[in-house]
Amino acid sequence: MLMVNANNLIALINGNYVNSPAMKERVKSGYDGAFSDHITRYDELAGEFQKKSAVAQLSGIDLRDKEIIDIGCGTGVISLLALEMGAKKAVCGDISASMLELAGKNSKAAGIDPGRLSFCQLDAESLPYADNSFDAVITGMSFGLFPDQKKAVDEMFRVLKPGGLISLGAHGPEHYWEAIDTTIRSLSKRYVIGYRFEFWPRTEKQIIKMMKNAGFRDVCTSRYIWRNLFGTPASACDFFAAVSSNWWYARIPERKRQGEYRKAVLLFEKRGIRQVTDDVIVGYGKKPGSLVARDIH
Repeated sequence: MLMVNANNLIALINGNYVNSPAMKERVKSGYDGAFSDHITRYDELAGEFQKKSAVAQLSGIDLRDKEIIDIGCGTGVISLLALEMGAKKAVCGDISASMLELAGKNSKAAGIDPGRLSFCQLDAESLPYADNSFDAVITGMSFGLFPDQKKAVDEMFRVLKPGGLISLGAHGPEHYWEAIDTTIRSLSKRYVIGYRFEFWPRTEKQIIKMMKNAGFRDVCTSRYIWRNLFGTPASACDFFAAVSSNWWYARIPERKRQGEYRKAVLLFEKRGIRQVTDDVIVGYGKKPGSLVARDIH
C-alpha cells in the first residue's frame, strides 16, 4: 500500500486528490463497464464472496417489517438478503446504472415481489430522500469508494428515522492488498502517476469516530478476515478485475487497456498470487430518539 499512499500524496499536491466529481465519474464509468468486460461477469466471478460479506454484515440484525435502503447496492446482494430476512421493503441504490440493471435481473430471478424492491440511481453523498425516511440504512463494500466518506455518513444519518439502525460495511486495512499491490506494480506508471486511487480502507477506530461524529449512538464494530484461495493466479486476477471494475484504467488509452491487463495477469502468475484477502469492518449504530418522541415535542 506504500505505492498507493505515495501516489495519493502526489495527487494531493497537484489537485487531483480533491477532484471529487472526477473521482465519482471514474468509479461510475468503471462499474458501467467502460474499462473492463469483467464487470458483465461480476456475479460469476465475485458473487459468492460478496454474499459471504453480506451474510456476516447482517448476522444478528432484526430487519423484520423494516423499510431499508441499500446504498452502493451493486448487484443487489444485501437487498435480496435483507428481504429474505423479513424486511418489508428495500431500495437498491447505486451510482452505476449497469449495477442496478444486474440487481434488477437478480431480483426477478429470485422471484421477489416488485412491490417490495425498488431501484434508484444515486450519489451516496447526496441522497434523493427526505429526512427520516428509512428504518435501516445499510451500505456494503462500496463505502471505500466514496470520495467524501464523512458526507456520506452524514447523509445516512439524515435519511434514517430516529431509533433506526445503520449497518456500515467498510474495507479494512488488509482488504485485497495482494491484488492491489500486484496490479499497481504491473501498471505503466506514466498513466497513473499523481492519480488518486479511489479506495480508502479504514480501521475500526476510524469507523467508530466517523459514526459518532455524525450523531450515531451505541456504536460498535465487527471485523471479518477471510483468506480466499483461487485455483490459479489468472482467476485471482479476473476476480479482482470484476469486483473492482478496473476504474483506474480511465487514464490508460483504450487501445492499450487490454495490454495492461495482460501485464497484470502475467505479474499475478510470476508472483504466484492465488490468495486475495477479504478484510471487512462493519460499524453498527442507532440514530437517537424515536418518531413518537419527536412528534410529542
